[in-house]
Amino acid sequence: MPTVLITGCSSGIGRALADAFHEAGHEVWATARKPEDVERLAAAGFHARQLDVNDAHGLARLANELERLDILINNAGYGAMGPLLDGGADALRRQFETNVFAPVAVTRALFPLLRHNRGVVVNIGSVSGVLVTPFAGAYCASKAAVHALSDALRLELAPFGIRVMEVQPGAIASQFASNAGREAELLIAEDSPWWPLREGIRARARASQDRPTPATDFAHQVLKALQRNRVPDLLRLGNGSRALPWMARWLPGGMLQKVLMKRFGLDVTL
Repeated sequence: MPTVLITGCSSGIGRALADAFHEAGHEVWATARKPEDVERLAAAGFHARQLDVNDAHGLARLANELERLDILINNAGYGAMGPLLDGGADALRRQFETNVFAPVAVTRALFPLLRHNRGVVVNIGSVSGVLVTPFAGAYCASKAAVHALSDALRLELAPFGIRVMEVQPGAIASQFASNAGREAELLIAEDSPWWPLREGIRARARASQDRPTPATDFAHQVLKALQRNRVPDLLRLGNGSRALPWMARWLPGGMLQKVLMKRFGLDVTL
C-alpha cells in the first residue's frame, strides 16, 4: 500500500487530495495546523497529525514517526493580499516562510524516506507565479519561487530516483478566496495611499474563485497524473490554468499591463 503525506489538509485542495488518495487505496497521512481540523481528519480515517510546517521540531517528530513514504505533497500555504508596500518586508517574510521555506524544510526532513522508496515530491504552485497581478505581489513572488525551487529539486533529486512534479492550479473551489479576503481586510486601512483602490484589492482576493473547478476534480487529476508511468514535470489544472500562462507568454507587456490595471482599478491617477 503506497504511503502519501499531504500538508495543509484542513479544507479545500488538501482535504480533497486526502480523500482521493484514500479512496484509491493509499495510506494517507494528513496534517493540519489546528487541533479541531486534526480531529476531523482522524475521524475520517486518515493518519492525522498536527503540524505547523514552519516548526522544525514538529517536522522532525513526524519524520521519526513515519516508517515509509512514497509521495509527499507540499500543499500547505496561504495567499497574502494587498499592496506590497502596505504589507512591507514583514508580510513578505511571512508569506515566504510558509509558501517557500516550508516546502524545502518538509522535503529535507523526509528526504531519507523518499530516497529509500524512490518517491515523488509534489509541490503545489500556482499560475499566479507565472502571470503576476497587482495586490498579490507577495503571493505571486512566493509561487514563482516554488516554480524555481521545483525545477532545481527535480535536477538535484534525480540521482536518488526521486521525481518532482509541480502543480499549478488555476481557480479551484476552496477556502482560498475567503482566507485571502480576510488577509486583505486586515491590511486595508484608511491611512493607506491605496485606500481609494480598496475595491480592486478585494477583487483580486476574490479572483481565485472565478468559475472555479471543483476541488474533487482537481484532486483526482493529480492522482491520475501520479499513476502514469512517467510523472509529468508540470501539471496545470483548473479554470485559467492554461489561459493565464498563455497571456503572460504571448501578450505584449504593455497590453498585459493595461488589461491588469483596468481589471483591478489601477487605471486612475491619485
